[in-house]
Amino acid sequence: MGALPVFRWRLAPDGYATRRQLRALGLRPGGQPVAAQLERPRRRRGPLVAYLYRVDLAVPVRPMTPARRAALERANRARRTCPSCRRDAGYVIPTALGTCVPCAFPDPDGSEGSTQ
Repeated sequence: MGALPVFRWRLAPDGYATRRQLRALGLRPGGQPVAAQLERPRRRRGPLVAYLYRVDLAVPVRPMTPARRAALERANRARRTCPSCRRDAGYVIPTALGTCVPCAFPDPDGSEGSTQ
């Protein structure tokens, strides 16, 4: 296979789209190879590159089934559950901390939360 066609940023012809643009149209690449690429020049670093796919070869996004929805909910719940105190933190626990904020930075006075 030859080199990919390269287009300047915002100058790609109709019929090409990035993954995000395909998703906004309710489509996915569907196993097709990258058809072209966009390059946005930058001053002191290499260019930003975005890969393009052909819209006419894209296929519809698979529908969300009840089983997939349940699996996604379980995965998100696991990301919110603190491994130390086993409580739902109400937010995705940062991997840098590894635990919820109260467990990562315990209050030296022993009180839990604000006093107001």
